[in-house]
Amino acid sequence: MNRPDLVRGDRRNFLGAAGALLLAGCAGTTPDLRAGAIAELGGTGKLRAAINFGNPILANRGPGGEPRGVSVDLAREAARRLGLAIELVPFNSAGSVVEAVKAKQVDLAFVAIDPVRAADTEYTAPYVVIEGAYLVREASPLRRNEEVDRAGTRVAVGRGSAYDLFLTRELKAATLVRAPTSPSVVDLFLSQQLEVAAGVKQQLEADARRVGGVRLLPGRFMAIEQAMGVPKGRLAARAWLGGFIEEMKASGFVAEALRRHGIEGAAVAPRAS
Repeated sequence: MNRPDLVRGDRRNFLGAAGALLLAGCAGTTPDLRAGAIAELGGTGKLRAAINFGNPILANRGPGGEPRGVSVDLAREAARRLGLAIELVPFNSAGSVVEAVKAKQVDLAFVAIDPVRAADTEYTAPYVVIEGAYLVREASPLRRNEEVDRAGTRVAVGRGSAYDLFLTRELKAATLVRAPTSPSVVDLFLSQQLEVAAGVKQQLEADARRVGGVRLLPGRFMAIEQAMGVPKGRLAARAWLGGFIEEMKASGFVAEALRRHGIEGAAVAPRAS
């Protein structure tokens, strides 16, 4: 399709391709869309799903080390509906997941929506929304999120995480210090005597209980929309997964998974408009 209005930037390309696929679905070719998704997601004979243990909202390890969490449940359900074997590929950071998607080493990922990542990733609408928060020492003079962006303030953040990408764009005076993974942010914050740690609110709350002598600033500095993602150009897979994730939200599947895994502070994302 060579319409000029669909070649003016990534957003128009995105909307045009998605619209064409949705129209195809409305025309009664949903089985073809599923077949396309199977072809794009199961090229190796199985669905390789990236599971990021660096985000405790999405996944963690069970007593025997087995992967569990809302992203694990969604990956298994998607594979079941597509008739594909599932391979759960573990990662410890969002940055590593994004690189694996870019290299097409995985077929499906659960990542925060970010414009930088959109260069290599096709996203569904979000399925959950989580909060990014700041952590400081008890004696810190910082009391509000708006006070963090000051000269001389060093902020620990997980390399390649949604918080890293967001704060890289937003912070004008403060300096980012990157930890290898999000779970290691607070340890870096303490060992290097930094002023602030940034990350998933629930992870920071758990770290605060673990180390003591620290507190979270009230509220949040960002809301993170978590979506399913596939390598760039896999439009049939994105379209099929888009319908799948809307059904998972509407049916209560996502809400039940959050409840079953004891996740608090994450909200089911609203229906895509």
